[in-house]
Amino acid sequence: MAEQTQYEELARQFSAFGAVRREMGRVMPPECPSGSAVVLMLLDRYGDMRMSRLAELLAVDMSVTSRHVAHVAVRGWIERLPDPADKRSRILRLTPSGHTQIGELSRRSTELLAHRLADWSDDEVGQLARLMGRLRESFGAQQATRQTT
Repeated sequence: MAEQTQYEELARQFSAFGAVRREMGRVMPPECPSGSAVVLMLLDRYGDMRMSRLAELLAVDMSVTSRHVAHVAVRGWIERLPDPADKRSRILRLTPSGHTQIGELSRRSTELLAHRLADWSDDEVGQLARLMGRLRESFGAQQATRQTT
């Protein structure tokens, strides 16, 4: 187990990580704010889903989810289809235009990362990706544990 000072430094680094997120947000198209981008990426990753599942993945309430969904729907990036299992619900699905938008988001973020990490070795970039994935899994496991208790 790491020492207390290591966790304190890690907490400081997380606080400063906001600058990285802000810069990544600045390279995104102005018509696709971060909340909309996350909606598109989640639909791309997990496929068609109900709004309730999307709200769960976003970890926000339904009103916030509805605003994000409305924003991407009006741009034609997703469609809201009747749920055959429950006519009161809608299934959210990416459109071809939504897939195009995801490609643009990916291209822009990849270019920024490649530019900012140009002096990193391939091993260092790979190590960061693995460790961030592991960190996300650790927090995901904690969240799942909290929801079942």
